[in-house]
Amino acid sequence: MALDGIVIANLVRDMQQKLVNGRISKIAQPESDELLVTVKSGREQLRLLISVNASLPLLYFADSTKQSPMTAPNFCMLLRKHIGSARIVSVTQPGLERIVDLELEHLDELGDVCRKHLIVELMGKHSNIIFCNDEHVIIDSIKHVSAQVSSVREVLPGRPYFIPETVKKYDPLSVTDSAFMEVLSRPLALSKALYTGLTGISPIIAEELCFLASLDADVPAENLDENGRLHLLRTFRYLMEDVQEGRFCPNIRYRAKEPVEFASVPLTCLGSLEEKRFESISEVLKEFYAAKETYTRIRQKSADLRKIVQNALERGMKKYDLQAKQLKDTQKREKYRIYGELLNTYGYSLEENADQLTCMNYYTNEEITFPLDPNLTAKENARKYFDRYAKLKRTYEALSGHIRETQAQIAHLESISASLDMAVLEEDLMQIKLELQEYGYIKKHAQGRKREKIVSRPYHYLSSDGFHMYVGKNNYQNEELTFQTATGNDWWFHAKGIPGSHVIVKSEGKELPDRVFEEAAALAAYYSKGRDASKVEIDYIEKKHVKKTPGGAPGFVIYHTNYSMMVEPSVEHLKQL
Repeated sequence: MALDGIVIANLVRDMQQKLVNGRISKIAQPESDELLVTVKSGREQLRLLISVNASLPLLYFADSTKQSPMTAPNFCMLLRKHIGSARIVSVTQPGLERIVDLELEHLDELGDVCRKHLIVELMGKHSNIIFCNDEHVIIDSIKHVSAQVSSVREVLPGRPYFIPETVKKYDPLSVTDSAFMEVLSRPLALSKALYTGLTGISPIIAEELCFLASLDADVPAENLDENGRLHLLRTFRYLMEDVQEGRFCPNIRYRAKEPVEFASVPLTCLGSLEEKRFESISEVLKEFYAAKETYTRIRQKSADLRKIVQNALERGMKKYDLQAKQLKDTQKREKYRIYGELLNTYGYSLEENADQLTCMNYYTNEEITFPLDPNLTAKENARKYFDRYAKLKRTYEALSGHIRETQAQIAHLESISASLDMAVLEEDLMQIKLELQEYGYIKKHAQGRKREKIVSRPYHYLSSDGFHMYVGKNNYQNEELTFQTATGNDWWFHAKGIPGSHVIVKSEGKELPDRVFEEAAALAAYYSKGRDASKVEIDYIEKKHVKKTPGGAPGFVIYHTNYSMMVEPSVEHLKQL
């Protein structure tokens, strides 16, 4: 999930096709680390967004403008002065570096033609936009880097511009066979040797190279035999040939609807994830980061709810541990009852002020010795033991009920935690918040007006054989699906023994093919706490055999005589409606 050298090469190729010979018509600086450059190219007007945010550097063609400050920052004013109407001569990338160099031609104050360079470095926290003259002397930059900040390179007006080489890496486009073999001689995992030894190669591209060469990415590179090295070299050359000739394939890989990875080449190593291809890399970046932002925003908005659930879970676990310890102490209650009965049976033989009794335990037919209070009679000692027994019995009965309640509370909270992991919309979070309020984890506010109905729908999938499958996102939806949406002959699926969604398959009175059972079970595994496991056990049964737990939280059910199967969590081959 990074702008590697191959993605930059794809961007540069798109920019060459669209921007070269175009003229800059507007320069804006919406953020302190962001530029929006408008270019007129033929009859088309293009907006190039350049962000060098330390956590999210980006470069792509934007569809809309952004609000700019009333007073333009100094760097923006400088660019407007020098290249406000400049012609873009070329767009280049040095090697496979994460750098884009826009060469610009404009007229100076005397009317003479001169050239400047706007250099965009997309290198994580070191990202920068640097404005240089034709001799690569820095005029200014959007971020100033002094010697106190970096001992490698100063980025200040008047300093020469150069690409720092902090680590020895080879240029993938010009690396020799012997240098490539040297990269493979490092005592690192094969994929790591590739991305640490070659410029612009990201970890996912290194894994893709290993996958295409049918090699294990985790084996030590130095242990690779000669045939493996030559095969990997050929695979690498084919990929670099595609890059040099501009044969790109912008794509995003999704898990369900969540974007997981993007690249400018097919990621066959992620074949289990759904692939979506795009016309341009700009479309990829816009969609990927917009979707990522949605998931990030939901995670941020659910942070307070997660904290409430986590704190309640921790309290519940501590409470359970204390109750379990107290319950363990009540196990000796039967011993006290037996002591009392034996005293009633053999107490007549006790001597005065005896401090113990040794007799035959008629429950085990073994001799037993237990202590007595020498100041009490046999009858009083027996009553004392019976009192202890009665007290521990009452404690046991009370604690057994309390422990069941605590276990139910923990299970309920764990199911809410699982629901938070599945939430993708604000409406989903509102339903979970409502449940937390209903059960006293969040204080209810006085309602001045009638609460608006929350509309949050379950996931809806279509099986390969055309059967409709529904997945609850939270406990309320699980309850509704199982006891309102489903009819008696529909099939019900759930991960065994762990929190997860109820999955309902509408049978429409038909017999389900085996493949539908497998797909529904894979859905139930994916939407459960076992999502990251290689296999999950799934219980399934006709809905008419599923009953609501008496007095239980929403979505909690009981069932018997169910079927079970082991499946791999997956939604990749199902159509989501």
